[in-house]
Amino acid sequence: MIVRDLGLIPFKQAEALQLEAVEQVLAGGEETLFLLEHPPVVTLGRQGGLENLHAPPEFLASQGVELHHISRGGNITCHFPGQLVAYPVFRIEKRPGGVRQFFFDVEEAVIRTVARFGVAAARWEGRPGVWVGQGKICSIGVAVRRWVTYHGLALNVGRDLSLFDRITLCGLPDARPTSILLELDKTPGAAEPTMEHVKDALREAVTEIFAPA
Repeated sequence: MIVRDLGLIPFKQAEALQLEAVEQVLAGGEETLFLLEHPPVVTLGRQGGLENLHAPPEFLASQGVELHHISRGGNITCHFPGQLVAYPVFRIEKRPGGVRQFFFDVEEAVIRTVARFGVAAARWEGRPGVWVGQGKICSIGVAVRRWVTYHGLALNVGRDLSLFDRITLCGLPDARPTSILLELDKTPGAAEPTMEHVKDALREAVTEIFAPA
């Protein structure tokens, strides 16, 4: 598995790199995990979500926020600096459980990652992603092309989650966003991980689950 850290990269540029990687994997190339952050962007999945956008697209554009309809599953979400995005371009044709197990394993990688920093997260039956109580710490939406995955997960790390104010998170009126640092604020004296620490932890968790020695 190749791990590529793209740093801060515009959404469409990262999407193009994903699609290139999909073609390479389909041709027999090595699987790739992209780790990155995006400038502010709101994305709408295959289930739509425009009705859950609280600001006109023109206003978002005036604030430097992009808006894109994309091919992943799920509803509306957003990305911004301080949120770790991971795009696994993996073969799943021969993995037991197919797409459902892949999704479960991505959730597991996130649960293990945040546990490294003292945050106890879990799944919520019927609500995809990873949660800390009613706080959604990670959104997950994947696409599959000929049994190769792309798109992936968005794990909130930093404290500034204000872009979520512009949407109904994943179309769930009672859901609220949370993050690693906001959860750690509840524990006085807890050590704060950097984005690089979280990237390393996620890479290790994904490797443990998807490419064990």
